[in-house]
Amino acid sequence: MFFDIGPLEIVALAILAVLVFGPDKLPKVIQDVSSFIRKVRAFSDSAKEDIRKELGPEFKDFEFEDLNPKTFVRKQLMDNDELGLKDIRNGFDFREEAATLTDAVHGRDSSSGSSSASSDTPDMLRKRDRLDPGEPPPYDSDAT
Repeated sequence: MFFDIGPLEIVALAILAVLVFGPDKLPKVIQDVSSFIRKVRAFSDSAKEDIRKELGPEFKDFEFEDLNPKTFVRKQLMDNDELGLKDIRNGFDFREEAATLTDAVHGRDSSSGSSSASSDTPDMLRKRDRLDPGEPPPYDSDAT
């Protein structure tokens, strides 16, 4: 529904309205509230038109929803990519580097890396086949 009011709350409000105003006055109250809402909408529409008129012809397509920062950013930056933001955003994609690092930690050969890259891997990152029984794992003082 609207404003996070569910159908159960609307039924509760209707029952409360019948109890407070009574069944004979309720139609008049509903009519008064709806006319008040229409007047407020008309007032806001005329205020918007007056502001657009005062701003001039260059702002004829101006929408007041654009004043919301989220809407403004979405409309100006995300829809039209004149600044190349998608290229910049994709430039920060570290998946390949993270995959190479993960492969080095787990001792796997990187599919994109060359054989010289595996010789540059530090000894602590190279995976040995298996530790001998009772042999402690390697200790790296820099890592602790």
